[in-house]
Amino acid sequence: MPHDRDRRAGDPRKAAEAAFKAVTAKKPDGPPEGKTVLPGVKEMVSLRIDKDVLDHFQKEGAGWQDRINAVLRKAAGLG
Repeated sequence: MPHDRDRRAGDPRKAAEAAFKAVTAKKPDGPPEGKTVLPGVKEMVSLRIDKDVLDHFQKEGAGWQDRINAVLRKAAGLG
């Protein structure tokens, strides 16, 4: 006839340690670090540029910020 200890599945000490680790282990705090870049999303910044450069982009009217962005993207090799 089997003894009570023969019916136990595994070592109780190991089971207790595993339960403790499961409860106390630090969970991840959301998505991994690093900026997620979403297409078409713009960020507001303050930028100092020379007056003649600003005049050049503003002389054609509305859309001057988009034109500056396009030139910067090209210069950075992004588009």
